[in-house]
Amino acid sequence: MNLIKSFLFLGLAIGCLSGCDKVERNTYYKVSLPVLEKMADIRAKSLTTVAPKPLTESGKIYIFKDYLFINEPLKGIHIYNNSNPATPKPISFLNIPGNVDMAVKDNVLYADSFVDLLTFDLSHPDKPTLLNRIEDVFKQLYYYDIETKTMSNVAVEYVDTVLNREDFYKYNPHIKHNFEMVNYDAGSGVGSYGQGGSMARFTLANDHLYTVDNSSLNLFDVSDKTKPSFKKNITLGWGIETIFPYKNNLFIGSNSGMFIYNIDSAAEPKQESVYSHLRACDPVVVNDDYAFVTLRTGAACAGVVNVLEIVDIKDLKNPKLLKTFQMQNPHGLGLATDVLYICEGKFGFKSFDAKDVTKVGDLQLEHLKDLHSTDVIPGPKSLIVIGENGVCQYDYANKSKLRLLSCISVNSTHD
Repeated sequence: MNLIKSFLFLGLAIGCLSGCDKVERNTYYKVSLPVLEKMADIRAKSLTTVAPKPLTESGKIYIFKDYLFINEPLKGIHIYNNSNPATPKPISFLNIPGNVDMAVKDNVLYADSFVDLLTFDLSHPDKPTLLNRIEDVFKQLYYYDIETKTMSNVAVEYVDTVLNREDFYKYNPHIKHNFEMVNYDAGSGVGSYGQGGSMARFTLANDHLYTVDNSSLNLFDVSDKTKPSFKKNITLGWGIETIFPYKNNLFIGSNSGMFIYNIDSAAEPKQESVYSHLRACDPVVVNDDYAFVTLRTGAACAGVVNVLEIVDIKDLKNPKLLKTFQMQNPHGLGLATDVLYICEGKFGFKSFDAKDVTKVGDLQLEHLKDLHSTDVIPGPKSLIVIGENGVCQYDYANKSKLRLLSCISVNSTHD
């Protein structure tokens, strides 16, 4: 493991000693650089299931039957028995290096491990067993090592540091100013599928697993659910962020627009249209007639607006902007019949009456200002909200007043 050669960086320490307030004046740059490790070494490590342990960082959430899955970014998945959302019970922690996304069908878990796709048997959630590994399907996660001139390394973590001008430009391809883990939703088709949120990069539908990376849509045939096979990669263009299935269509959010693909022929997605908008982070949820799109500012997506857009999708080949509403910093969102839930990041969690989509942004039902939120799942038993402080569940039978059932808090001091 190396941190791009351990920073080279004695000189950087000298620069820092002059005071943080002079970093910019002396042309130094505060950045995050990756700690690199060979993928071959990661594969050689055993994938262990351990006893439940505290959640130290919250990533994606997913529900399947009575189970709640919480991703710990780049580390693995916490599994809970959520049959009673008021008292979720930890079952196990599945150690998966490089894990960010997941999806479940018929007691089979599909999860990424950096550049690989892993398949696990969930018949015994306390001891998931590895069934299959497909190597090198998410190749965009490989880093070019400028020292060894190879593409065999992945970033296992990011470390904040300071670079002078020369090193800033030397290591520019590796720099992450903000490292943001950006869930999936229940698909259509035969089988028992799970459900995720609006920040998805994985989703299941019609015996296929669809995943998106920064520039592509990837297809896997999971008709043999224990042994998926990679089928194809469809290039979409740069800035792809999320994927949301609805009936036999995929709605793919990017930082410049929304792609709509028909999957009547599951193995041959057909592009219906592209809806363009100003550059911004872009999760999407939909119903029969409308797409609800949140756009937000942020370094990761260089957004310039914080709004909710209502897009008329009655004609999938010709989506049209219907209405725009100002928001504070909207992240993920969820739709439960005629109530729209929007995660406003550090600005809290909001709900809106969505019966009249032309007025939805003006018909706020509730604003939980202290609930830091990034994504939400309107589940069958509870409304599940995730943010940097953990995962909270609410009874949402009363549309105007959420009732707190439980919270799984992040223990940031635990190693």
